[in-house]
Amino acid sequence: MIRSMTGYGAAEEILNGRNIRVEIKSVNHRYFEFSAKVPRSFGFLEERMKRLLSDNISRGKVDVGVFIQTVDGITEEISINKEVVKSYVEALRSVKDEFDLADDLTLSAVAKFPDAFTVVKAETDEEELWADVKAVAEKAVAAFVAMREAEGEKMKADVLEKAAFIEEKVAFVEKRSPETVKEYRERLYAKMREVLENSQIDDARIVQEAAIYSDKVAVDEETVRLRSHLSQLRKIVDMSEPVGRKLDFLIQEVNRETNTIGSKCSDVEIAQVVVDIKSEIEKIREQIQNIE
Repeated sequence: MIRSMTGYGAAEEILNGRNIRVEIKSVNHRYFEFSAKVPRSFGFLEERMKRLLSDNISRGKVDVGVFIQTVDGITEEISINKEVVKSYVEALRSVKDEFDLADDLTLSAVAKFPDAFTVVKAETDEEELWADVKAVAEKAVAAFVAMREAEGEKMKADVLEKAAFIEEKVAFVEKRSPETVKEYRERLYAKMREVLENSQIDDARIVQEAAIYSDKVAVDEETVRLRSHLSQLRKIVDMSEPVGRKLDFLIQEVNRETNTIGSKCSDVEIAQVVVDIKSEIEKIREQIQNIE
């Protein structure tokens, strides 16, 4: 199945008191290139996201964004430094007794003691968080892949349409080529007769040599290989695995056979057909550059 290397997918959900959003986007690239934007305190998510994405993507420059917001507001824990508070209280009461002061020590006053309380970030359960992020990420991946596949179907239809056009042109070459070979043989025979009219070489030898050289302008082998390549192309676009590299190689072979036909034939009509085929090949090549 053809997949485009361009795609976008996103999903958002509230799980275990966190609002989690995952966004995935990609553009074409020769290989799999990954970059991620995750909260600094959850950096461990980046490598896990990369492994998850690499299971679903073989080529493309992929950018992932993971956004996590705590919805219940509990992101920190407060601990009491009891020994520090005890020291403050004992010191204040000793001053009270020594100088006969009123004991107006209150809870609000204790709260103002330096270092009486320590605020620490709540410890994150990495496995629980990853399970939640993964659940959201899998939905984003599904949307991302669906978009790539939808684009791929359009690309597949376009590639097959152009392949059919090329086959029509190949059929014309197959029909026209024998005529060009015959015409070439006749011209070559006439030229050889003119040059060798005073020699002792008989007509049979001249005809034989003309036939040998005229066969060099025949393109039967090239058109057969072209049809074979186009048949293979139809099989490749229906494969379930990524096919971009295979199509890239195959279209190079199609172009090679087309160039050979162009170099062999001096016929004006075939030359124009070769131009038309090469134009379609370039259009297919442009599509292939964005196929996974």
